[in-house]
Amino acid sequence: MCNIVKQHKQYTELRGAYQLPLPIDFETAIAPDDSVRLLSHILEELNYTKLYQAYSHKGRKPGVEPRILFKVIVYAFMEGIYSTREIEKACKRDINFKWLLQGYPALDHSNIARFIKDYLSDCLEDLFYQMTLLLHDIHEINFEHLFIDGTKIEANANKYTFVWKKVIRKNEDKMHVKIVDLFNQINANYLVDIAFDPKNVATSLSKALSFLKTKQSDEGINFVHGIGKRKTLLQKLTEQAQSFLERQEKYDSCNALFKGRNSYSKTDTDATFMHMKDDHMRNAQLKPGYNVQIGVESEYIIGLDIYADRSDVATLITFLENLHSHLDVRYKNIIADAGYESEENYLYLEANHQEPYIKPLMYEKWKKKSFKNDISKRENMRYIEDGDYYICAANKQLKAQGVIHKTSTNGYVSEITTYECKDCTGCRCKEKCTKAKGNRRLQVSKKFVEKRAISYENIKSDVGIALRMNRSIQVEGAFGVLKWDHNFTRFLRRGKNNVKTEFMLLCFAYNIRKLHSKIQNERCEKHLYPLKTA
Repeated sequence: MCNIVKQHKQYTELRGAYQLPLPIDFETAIAPDDSVRLLSHILEELNYTKLYQAYSHKGRKPGVEPRILFKVIVYAFMEGIYSTREIEKACKRDINFKWLLQGYPALDHSNIARFIKDYLSDCLEDLFYQMTLLLHDIHEINFEHLFIDGTKIEANANKYTFVWKKVIRKNEDKMHVKIVDLFNQINANYLVDIAFDPKNVATSLSKALSFLKTKQSDEGINFVHGIGKRKTLLQKLTEQAQSFLERQEKYDSCNALFKGRNSYSKTDTDATFMHMKDDHMRNAQLKPGYNVQIGVESEYIIGLDIYADRSDVATLITFLENLHSHLDVRYKNIIADAGYESEENYLYLEANHQEPYIKPLMYEKWKKKSFKNDISKRENMRYIEDGDYYICAANKQLKAQGVIHKTSTNGYVSEITTYECKDCTGCRCKEKCTKAKGNRRLQVSKKFVEKRAISYENIKSDVGIALRMNRSIQVEGAFGVLKWDHNFTRFLRRGKNNVKTEFMLLCFAYNIRKLHSKIQNERCEKHLYPLKTA
């Protein structure tokens, strides 16, 4: 028997002793309430014009209908299958995948990867927001309450291939000192005046190098190499200039990759090193990752974006603008945690007639008795609006002294008013009020204080309490499902565009699973969880 096995590459020649009974039609083998049926129905409603245009533009004939292959990939993400090799295997073995393929043969994993990267990435955002509008048409979302949050997800990059902006700048500055000395030697030895421009170092080095090579050619000097050969001064200066130019070009390329960041990874230059809540060494070390932002309504992810910013505060405006550009709608209420609080964000929401439900950064500390008894805090001083001054615990006035301006990382300029007590000498409260040797000073942004007060009143209202409770359930719950139920804690693809495509497919899958769950549990058109009272 063993010899027979060795002689046949096609194992059907071995003729097993049993016949595997399968239905002629896979339709009878799939349960009527299986989520794959809902997925197929929902995705049939989308317009795939842009997807087919991508194929016509590149002149390729697909091996599987693009619309059908898209269904297969989304269903794979629903089932927690993210590797293209595993998707290929599922298409060969799983009945649900075969049912979706509608008789087409299973594609090779390389073809699936090419489809995602070269064809799907250009039109997936359009398909995703079509899905969002479809959810609105069936009354699952109503564009009223938007819950926003972000999380950091590890990139597919080596943890130890980091490049730090401070290190690059430090090494570059050290090299510039040596370059200045090089230019001084060239000018002194050859009686020329080649200027060094610190703003265009590479250009200056190129000019100096060109001069030295011309000098070599004119004098007919041959450069020597190897042990026991003495180099001329011209050769030494030329080699130094060449070395500095190569290093400067490397530094310039690094600086171009930073794009406002402080670090990047060599294996995925779009990834930024961030603190992760959970890492492989469980010590909160820096790892390459992306800041993923999502907007949730009625438990569905209706918008998403990928950022290199480690903080959330700078992402809110661009996120809402991106959402508006695709949906052409402004949400009435914006609910977010303290990480999104800033004067710029408050003014943006006010200008667009959107109500902020943003928890103040100091909200939890305000509740503590220690904070309420701290006389150094501005919140515990009385503000007299008519005279524009504060009254401290010692009943002294802190009067306005002038205005300064601060610029945020986004370029927003805020107006800060400086207040100072006239004389704190001999004050019984000074030790508790300030550690400064001089008088007590305050820096206050009046606009920020005003807008924060509005948001604070909003979150304390009955509506605000219900919305804050739903934010913790809906948007934080969505991240919990994606990370733990879908086991998605690290990207497989590299580059911001590919990462966004991967995460958008995951959100596609999440929304269809959520719709399936709400239908089966008869929870359709339920937008908010009610407050539970004792």
